[in-house]
This record gives sequence, structure tokens and C-alpha cells, in this order.
Amino acid sequence: MSTENLRTEFVSLVEKHQGIIYKVSRMYCDKEECRQDLFQDILLQLWQSFQSFKKQSKFSTWMYRVALNTAISQFRKKKNNTENLTPDIPINVPEEETYKEKEDRRELIHKAIGKLNKAEKAIIILYMDDYGYEEIAEITGISMSNVGVKISRIKTKLQKILKELEYGL
Repeated sequence: MSTENLRTEFVSLVEKHQGIIYKVSRMYCDKEECRQDLFQDILLQLWQSFQSFKKQSKFSTWMYRVALNTAISQFRKKKNNTENLTPDIPINVPEEETYKEKEDRRELIHKAIGKLNKAEKAIIILYMDDYGYEEIAEITGISMSNVGVKISRIKTKLQKILKELEYGL
């Protein structure tokens, strides 16, 4: 494939699935400047490894894996940075709640997910994005049966964290 065709295919696929990069960037960076830097790093890594994409999985699955690996790698590099890294997770809340209540609930969930380790964050975000166990396993590099166990444990952990945050336990 010519370089121009490769570039065109890459741009088309990235435009179609760019929401993945935004989600991962928001998940690992609290500040807008950090998100933009991570977005660019992920894009660069995707381009550099695009020719090695063997199309054995869906592009979106491969893209998620590259994006998460890039974010985790950057997170490790900046480990000593005191920036609070919390994901921006859209949540479904009942319509009876006021805007303030919705924002308070969203903030509480952000704090709870922020207390998870980086691997747990990645798994729960993929799960919340309706990825199946098989895709989560492929993206994260763990077995499919282990995905189920980890999701169950993460849910339990999040429930405990949310109770602690809500009730100050």
C-alpha cells in the first residue's frame, strides 16, 4: 500500500474512532493541557504502529489497546507528579435529580474511580463503554475469565469506596 493510501486509511479510521482517544485522555488526565498532550502522544503512537496493525481484531479494539498502553506508559513517567488523575465518566442518573445532584453524583463517581489503580480504571472504563469480556481481555492482555473476576471485584471495590465517600465511613 502506498504511503498516501496508508495515510488516508489511517486518518479515516482515527476520525471514525477518535472518541476512544478522548475517553482515554480524560480517564488519565485531569487538566486540559495534560489531556491534549496525551491525545497527541496517543495519536503519534497509533501512527507509528499503524503499519504493524495486522487486522486480526477490530481497529477500535487495537486503538483502545494502543491508547491505554500509551496513557499508562505516560502515567508511569509522570508518577512523581502530584496531578490528580481522574476519569470523566458519563453516568446515567434519574431525571428527578437536579443538575446539582447530578454533578455531585458524577463528582463522587470520579473520586471513587480515581481511587482505583490504573489497570482497574482501564477495565472499568472499557466495561462501562459496553465492551465485551473478549474485547476487554484482548485490549488489556488478560484472560477472558480473569476479566469477569476483575470486573466483579472492581464493582465491589467501587461500592465500598462510594459508601466511604458518601457517608464518611
